[in-house]
Amino acid sequence: MAGFAMKATAERVSVAFSPADSVSAVRYAEEDPNRKKNSFLDYVRTFNETDTSFIEPQHYNFALMVQNTNTYEAYRISSKSGQSFSFAPKPTYRVGPYFGWRWIFLGYTFDINHLSNNNNKKEFDISLYSNLMGIDLYYRKTGNDYYIRNITPSAGAMAIKNLRIPFSGLNVGITGFSLYYIFNHKKFSYPAAFSQSTVQRRSCGSPLLGVGYTRHSISLDFEKLEDAVTLLSSDVEQKYGKVALDDGLKFNKVYYTNWSLSGGYAYNWAFARNWLAAASLSIALGYKHSTGDLQKDKSTTLRDFSFRNISLDGTGRFGIVWNNTKWFAGVSTILHSYNYRKSQFSANNIFGNINFYVGFNFDRRKKP
Repeated sequence: MAGFAMKATAERVSVAFSPADSVSAVRYAEEDPNRKKNSFLDYVRTFNETDTSFIEPQHYNFALMVQNTNTYEAYRISSKSGQSFSFAPKPTYRVGPYFGWRWIFLGYTFDINHLSNNNNKKEFDISLYSNLMGIDLYYRKTGNDYYIRNITPSAGAMAIKNLRIPFSGLNVGITGFSLYYIFNHKKFSYPAAFSQSTVQRRSCGSPLLGVGYTRHSISLDFEKLEDAVTLLSSDVEQKYGKVALDDGLKFNKVYYTNWSLSGGYAYNWAFARNWLAAASLSIALGYKHSTGDLQKDKSTTLRDFSFRNISLDGTGRFGIVWNNTKWFAGVSTILHSYNYRKSQFSANNIFGNINFYVGFNFDRRKKP
């Protein structure tokens, strides 16, 4: 794993756990009719109890897969006057192999846009899917290849759109986790849609309930942003008026901590044999705390500010899978939206991945 960490600037490391069947200790305990009751093992076994008329379990021990992952992101910062800037980095395109053994799936994908390691992008994901619950752990650090895409000079002003101004003065980091409970877990299978370890044979849905935590960091070189605005203003002043950077956006660093409670619904549509279309949406009520610095103008010193607020965030998952238990292929996407709003400053972040994959299972399990 050390090699993964050393090359995180150009590659992405992914780990996905998919306990489609119970762990070995539980299975062996089930086969022994004289075993003593073990409440912990009984509880673990409930993670994967299924109605086999809805869900077909995994029949193989191992899996191999090739996956292409495309990452997209958009970031928007706004001041209390209504001035806003929208940024987007270059999309990243990754490809690499994955190997699975029963309920653990390891993958290593190469960022083909940054093979020269001249960018400080880093990403690490761990996902655990069982029928009863799931958890996502993630760490992301963007690079320095943002573009300024849209500018709104002030509230009510005409937006300057479809720009492509290179901007190396923004760096964003996100660390967090989300844990969610699947109510109808005996008939509805998240693993069937997002880890290909089971097959959803009959359409079914389930309510979701979750908790989450994220830590965001924004580093902004506002002097570079001022320079970009100054150069732009000379070109667009006749049409849009003079554009000057608002004092509310003259900060260097802001850190956000977010605790959230989410609720939502997921549905698996088995629209043809071996085919599945999946969709889920969760809305989170988040409590956010932020600290950072703010500079009114270049002649004043930085002063701290802090604010707390509650706002709505969202997570969406979508996928289409073909799986005949031996071979599988499909596409899936997960999108996150985070919103921070206060009278003096606000930020909106949307990021997500689109995955294309194909693979096969092997080493069929022996029947007990």
